[in-house]
Amino acid sequence: MSTMLRLGRADHGRPMTLDEFLAGDYEEGYRYELINGKLDVAPAANFPEIAVQHWLYGRVNPYAQANPGVVKFVTMISRVFVPDRPDITAPEPDLAAYREFPTELPLRDIRWEDISPFLVAEVLSADDPNKALVRNAELYFLVPSIKEYWVLDTRQDTDRPRLIVHRRHGKRWRVYEFEGGSTYTTRLLPGFTLTLDVRT
Repeated sequence: MSTMLRLGRADHGRPMTLDEFLAGDYEEGYRYELINGKLDVAPAANFPEIAVQHWLYGRVNPYAQANPGVVKFVTMISRVFVPDRPDITAPEPDLAAYREFPTELPLRDIRWEDISPFLVAEVLSADDPNKALVRNAELYFLVPSIKEYWVLDTRQDTDRPRLIVHRRHGKRWRVYEFEGGSTYTTRLLPGFTLTLDVRT
């Protein structure tokens, strides 16, 4: 019988198996991910970042419900397994949208390891901007199903965040930036418009 690990900030960088990670007892106030077989510990998001996460979900999820042929499932809690890595790597985006989703299966039979999104998004943390802009940009590119990766940058204006779009193009991302208050459309989501103003 395995012992449940009590984990916190001091365990950042600790080597772990997936089973240990899933069975851990985690100190509140931090965000935990398994990256390259090691525990990644970061401060939990502050309220402004969480508000932007909810705002984005509130824009994408109604579109998904109205367009199930384009998006079958949207969630603010997910785990994206990066394939072909020597050690388990599973970043957890702030939003993930799935086009291929086993809706025919009982919910108990669906595992994060078996599904993969086509769109992911992160709200950039001012405490560690490289996590979203560098680390996750590299990791999400290694997931072939992901066609776009969005980063919402609230550092200058939380109410009108900038949007940095990573769009798959051959063997690299093409990066596009949209200022707060502007609008963004994408062929991935026909008929969808995102106005970069949290107050609207």
